[in-house]
Amino acid sequence: MNAFKGKIAVHAITWGDNHQQALEEASKLNYRAIEPWPSFALQFEHHISQFRELLAQYNLELAALYGGVTGGASSTFADPSKRQDIMDYNLRLAKILSQCGAEHLVLGPGGPRHKPTSLEELKTAAATINETAKRTFELGVKACLHPHLWTEVQDENELDAIMELTDPDVVFFAPDTAQLTGAGMNPAELIRRYKDRVAYVHLKDVTKDGAVAKDFPLLDGNEVPIFCELGLGKIDFDPILDALNAIQYQGWMTVEIDRSTSTPYRSLEICRDFVEQRLGIPVNI
Repeated sequence: MNAFKGKIAVHAITWGDNHQQALEEASKLNYRAIEPWPSFALQFEHHISQFRELLAQYNLELAALYGGVTGGASSTFADPSKRQDIMDYNLRLAKILSQCGAEHLVLGPGGPRHKPTSLEELKTAAATINETAKRTFELGVKACLHPHLWTEVQDENELDAIMELTDPDVVFFAPDTAQLTGAGMNPAELIRRYKDRVAYVHLKDVTKDGAVAKDFPLLDGNEVPIFCELGLGKIDFDPILDALNAIQYQGWMTVEIDRSTSTPYRSLEICRDFVEQRLGIPVNI
């Protein structure tokens, strides 16, 4: 048994738009919490009791929702003209979270990334993030910055700048083990650096350097996935768990794989078995 004191959730992204299947199979795999697509949660924006009943039907809690930048592929936190739209959108998600007893809103940056983000752009982005987080925090929801490949907040200097420029009492950190690793960062070091602000975690693996399609025989086509099932990639999760234990993290750690190499059920079964058998963490507590 690992010393990890947090709880395991699963991300619904693997099932795509098959939201009902995601709930059914996540429950069948013994996961007890889920981070569904925000578009799915918003269908129940004015029918919260129905949403709560649906989750309860599958013995699932709502772990978090993925928010952040909205308004199209070219929208960014760094665009001041998008500030009000971003704030309004995230407040809608925060209200759903609050009414469902959940308290984590993942702030995904905007893209696509064409160049590194300048300091002036980061200052503008930080102002939007700060104001959004203040609004959600009033509802008891923690807005958690989520650095992401191919976006305006990808590299370590960009993450550090945003964290420095925002209020530590309302802007938190949602490290993603694969996104950070893919950008050349050390997840364990960052968890320790921002130990007082780590509020939500995505547990994710990334393919080994030099991986080729034949390494994933069940994948349709010839494209090697950037992200893969836990244990099939290059990430050493032990130092990450050590860092989370060292900061006494007790929150959600959400298993995520963007694209299945077989079926969503099989992929999340592989991830579940890795968490339980390799990391020594039961998923159903």
